[in-house]
Amino acid sequence: MNLHIEGRVALVTGGTQGIGKACAIKLAAEGAQVVIAARGKDLLDLVATEIRSTGGTVTAIQADVSKEADCERLISETIATYGRIDILVNNVGGSAAGGPVEMTEEVFDSQINHNLKSVFLSCKHVLPVMEAQGAGSIINIASTSGTRWTGSAQVAYAATKAGVIQLSKVVAIQYAKQGIRVNTIIPGQLHTPMVEVRLAGQRTGGDVEALLAQRQARIPLPFMGDGRDTANAALYLASDESRFVTGTEIVVDGGMSVRCG
Repeated sequence: MNLHIEGRVALVTGGTQGIGKACAIKLAAEGAQVVIAARGKDLLDLVATEIRSTGGTVTAIQADVSKEADCERLISETIATYGRIDILVNNVGGSAAGGPVEMTEEVFDSQINHNLKSVFLSCKHVLPVMEAQGAGSIINIASTSGTRWTGSAQVAYAATKAGVIQLSKVVAIQYAKQGIRVNTIIPGQLHTPMVEVRLAGQRTGGDVEALLAQRQARIPLPFMGDGRDTANAALYLASDESRFVTGTEIVVDGGMSVRCG
């Protein structure tokens, strides 16, 4: 299934785990030249090796895109290597438990930086590149937590993911005449490594099976999706087949958002 991205340059932030890794692998498999960015060098090297083992083209760049200097360097290195950026997938993010009373100011601020400022900075430094090219596709990864209650209080994560959705809409209209499309993917209760590593400890005392059962109970389809399902949506939004799609969202949640009860 080639959706016309062969030879294009795709930058995937948070590209070493879960959704980001799946997006990087999918885009590379469809012929894109992929740059993966993340804070951890070991995981970057592992994912890059995996992509190369199947014939994909990939460059791994260590960077924290919640910091402007790192973001500027990432974009500069990508341009120096490939000369352009056609696709940007903003996938950096993570949740923290708690409402306004329970959550510390430090945690709230870190969530803003991690989940929302990272998207702002990546767009800030990639948009001029795409504008000079006259085209580009930006795909921001949000969450159903940004549109509704999803089972636990995580006020900063919900607020930042709602912010990602609206940021995408505003930028989409601002840059539409420049040929740049901006869309959001809204994943639901996916089974990614973060679920077992972090969320089980937050919500079910480390009982992974109990957490998976809780999450599956909210999903009308009889199975839980994973990073590949989001990656398939990203591939569509990155491709020419979505040339008339901008300023909108694709919800990837197995029907959870629209279920009754």
